[in-house]
Amino acid sequence: MSLRQTLQIFELLDDAFISGQQVIELFEHCPRVRARTWQVDGARGTTDFVRIDVIGSNGKEAGGLAPTLGIIGRLGGIGARPARLGLVSDADGAIAALASALKLAEMQGKGDVLAGDVTIITHICPDAPTLPRTPVDFMDAPIDDVTMVDNEAIAQAEAILSIDATKGNRILNHKGYALSPTVKQGYILRVAEDLLRIMEATSGRAPVTFPITTQDITPYGNGVYHLNSILQPSTATPVPVVGVALCSESLVPGCATGASHEVDIALAVKFVVEVAKEFGHGTCRFHDEDEYQRLLALYGSLATLQKRA
Repeated sequence: MSLRQTLQIFELLDDAFISGQQVIELFEHCPRVRARTWQVDGARGTTDFVRIDVIGSNGKEAGGLAPTLGIIGRLGGIGARPARLGLVSDADGAIAALASALKLAEMQGKGDVLAGDVTIITHICPDAPTLPRTPVDFMDAPIDDVTMVDNEAIAQAEAILSIDATKGNRILNHKGYALSPTVKQGYILRVAEDLLRIMEATSGRAPVTFPITTQDITPYGNGVYHLNSILQPSTATPVPVVGVALCSESLVPGCATGASHEVDIALAVKFVVEVAKEFGHGTCRFHDEDEYQRLLALYGSLATLQKRA
């Protein structure tokens, strides 16, 4: 189960004075786990990035061949102090990513060592600015979009899950979590069958997906509308990226407090952990590489969509 880890991370982050150092201290005594934090300054404040590497038995860190999974907790900030007190809805991505890291780290200590490496990155900002937006306000970030993407980069990953609260829209009307189609270098590919299978097994329900558009997979700052930032990691990597959206039936501002649902986050964490297990063992694919190469042969590269404005 992953509910305890979710609650532990939730309570840790619900603190006006939380720092990246406090987060990585959770992992200090975990075997085969490396954690570090660094501060990044921006025009609108500062934030602490956190990176946790869970070292697999046959991953690159051990000189093996098992693939590496990247997990990114996407958000503007976990809090909007002093305007709003407490965790905001936008914190869901950070909570889910860190709870996934904690669960995987604890598994390592209990003898369940994954085959491949897993790298988890998110950032911790309890006093981020807000952003006026239609239909509801979003959280902004203390740093610019380019700096955000650069600090989230996981160069060694062969696939990435990007976790983000996705509640401020009328496109995704489901309480829980949902999956995006796979995105790879400008192509919106079919929803991965292996991920649907894992979602069915971990949720006990039919899988839920959400639509994305070409605009959503282009870099922020180009003047076009984006559903949110969930697929921004796809603009800076050649590997396949899938969005894991924490969602709601109602419209919820990203800066709303009291709007995170611990059980929903824990379900997403369970899904992410199972993907991490299978990806390292080679039993979970994010896309069909032969089909992708066929698209390239027929229509050419769409990597121009990754170009920053």
